[in-house]
Amino acid sequence: MQNPTSNRSHSNPQWIKALATVCIYFVLHSYTYAQKEFDVIRDKWVQYSDPANLLNHHLSAEAFALLKQQEKTVAGLKTKTAWQARQAQMKEKLWKVLGPFSDKSPLNPKVTGVIQKDGFKLENIIFESQPGFYVTATLFIPNGVVTPGPAILFCSGHSTIAYRRDIYQLPLLNLVKKGFIVLAIDPVAQGERMQYMDEKTGKSLIGGSTHEHSYPAVQALLVGKSIARHFVWDGIRAIDYLATRPEVDMSRIGVHGLSGGGTQAAYIAALDDRVAAAAPSGYITGFRRLLESVGAQDGEQNFYHGLSEGIDHADLLEMRAPKPVLVMATTRDFFSIQGTRETVSRVKKTYGIFGKPENIASVEGDYEHGYTQNIREGMYQFFQKHLGLKGDARELPVEYLTEKELQKTPTGQLASSYKGESLFSLNLKDVVALNEKAKKRRGNPEAQKPALIANAKSYSGFRPPVTTDQPVFTGRTAKEGYVIEKYFIKGEGHYPIPYLLFIPDKPVDKVLIYVHPGGKSAEAAPNGEIEWFVNQGITVLAPDLIGTGELAPDNKGDAVIAGVSYNLFFTSTLIGRSILGIQVADLLKLKEVLAKRAPRSELLAMAKNEMGSVLVHAAAFDHSIKRIALSESYISYHSIGANRFYKPSYVFSLVPGALQAYDLPDLLASLVPRKLLLINTTNGNGDKVEPADMKADLEVVTNSYQAKSAKENFSLLSGIPEKPYSVYADWIK
Repeated sequence: MQNPTSNRSHSNPQWIKALATVCIYFVLHSYTYAQKEFDVIRDKWVQYSDPANLLNHHLSAEAFALLKQQEKTVAGLKTKTAWQARQAQMKEKLWKVLGPFSDKSPLNPKVTGVIQKDGFKLENIIFESQPGFYVTATLFIPNGVVTPGPAILFCSGHSTIAYRRDIYQLPLLNLVKKGFIVLAIDPVAQGERMQYMDEKTGKSLIGGSTHEHSYPAVQALLVGKSIARHFVWDGIRAIDYLATRPEVDMSRIGVHGLSGGGTQAAYIAALDDRVAAAAPSGYITGFRRLLESVGAQDGEQNFYHGLSEGIDHADLLEMRAPKPVLVMATTRDFFSIQGTRETVSRVKKTYGIFGKPENIASVEGDYEHGYTQNIREGMYQFFQKHLGLKGDARELPVEYLTEKELQKTPTGQLASSYKGESLFSLNLKDVVALNEKAKKRRGNPEAQKPALIANAKSYSGFRPPVTTDQPVFTGRTAKEGYVIEKYFIKGEGHYPIPYLLFIPDKPVDKVLIYVHPGGKSAEAAPNGEIEWFVNQGITVLAPDLIGTGELAPDNKGDAVIAGVSYNLFFTSTLIGRSILGIQVADLLKLKEVLAKRAPRSELLAMAKNEMGSVLVHAAAFDHSIKRIALSESYISYHSIGANRFYKPSYVFSLVPGALQAYDLPDLLASLVPRKLLLINTTNGNGDKVEPADMKADLEVVTNSYQAKSAKENFSLLSGIPEKPYSVYADWIK
């Protein structure tokens, strides 16, 4: 989330910096060349004058269709009984997309320091929301509080130092001055809970808090869970801690937060019935307006298949009905104020059916993303009213606490003070468990094949392509020994698929689809790989699949890591699809173009780097692709989840939830007895892996080829130099 109060001074690991530099150079260099010769639509077709947003438009259009269907469903709910049934259903769905937790474990709370201040006492606390997963927090207790009294869980937004920032201390300390007990917690990856700390610098290796949320969110999505589950569970367990305190009246619990804290407040209040009153700020809008404006935000704000399960912002509030809610918003926030008003209007109708329309209210301030005094005072008054604590709602000046006074750990970070769990290590347990299930599933790959292909299609969101569309021819360039023809054809949605067709003067009976993450022009220049294949008489089709080449998206959003917009990946996840699934459909559409052009030719396909995942899916879904070559492709989704660091450039080629049902080696095994070539295979972090180190991942592949007496058709080569034409020559024989 692009919080202007966030501290984003963290350093990135050297490989991320280097990758970003290389990506920028490659894009600029290839674009300059492509402008001269290989562009198909750029600056030439007004219909597609916004190519950088075409992927976003396509994904958003599907989201809007899902939201429209939800509107129809909600409009049909007219009674309290119907709404109570929906509340139960939506809570069940929310836990489903989060990923359920087991029974609550001991909190093992520890008070690491007590400080008496003017008018209140603070206790610095560490507790375990899960075994070994530490939460740092501070409990503020007003002097002379009449116990048991009301308590408020305070959730911080995307500030590196969390509630230590002055913009959070101001409302927090005002609540304390007004007599509320306040428990402030560090959200994971903020305050003293950094997840990717560089021990030398003390800073994050990934970036600010939005990056520290989004980076592990991808690994959680691979196992079919949402990173938000940990934010929710931390909040629920924080309320459990309040229940242990004799000062707290558990019938008068409130929750509040701004920005990312507003996100947490909305989630926790929706799922924990102990929350009597909730005041989320700077978050509530609606997914329609969100996607129309700034787009999906960082990792914890996007549920696994959230929109396909019908969960919108309004649902988070309606799950609580008729318990009191105050929606706090600012008119110039990047969270659309129009969406806020529309959501509040919808929820008011629901509360009206419950007979409590007065229990849903909103307060607005004319400001950007953040607080104004009037909305803070509205919050004080709201909690005073609904938590039964009389007093003056006017804001008072406060004396800010130092970071040292609020420090819980000896070093200022759990990562260097405690050897506890992290987001990665917790998710790794799921990755390992699912991999063990996969090993058992692979005992009879031939018998599993129908279910395997069905699962891969379902999880990837693949839809068979329409094959009646005709290519649009846009130009031809003659080269020595071949010509390059330029085309585009309609993609799955309202976007084109630009592609180049390299036609040799003396063609043989083989055609090749060549896919590269850099798009159609990456190896199209003279002396490139494509020209080598053309010189062998092979007709080559090289496309810009959506998200690549001329259709590469702008790097916009609060979760752009190493030049990759995680925000777009999150959007595809919300609607129950994947960018890969869309690319696979478009690739198979182009396969049909080649098949119609050369019906008697053998079809080959080659993919570079992360596009290997796309090609493997395509070949598994369509047996007419007879030979498959993957160069420098990663070996498995398991290797993405099992590596603490993975390459961000791989994100678009991942399938959310896939590890629950299949992995890339399963699809590779399904290709038997077709000719399969793997060159310089890598792990999830892009490091080249020796064949011996891939044995576990590829055992199902080797076993399948041996079982079909096709061992000679599977080649696994490592240490191969760049442009391995002798290897290609053997593959195309």
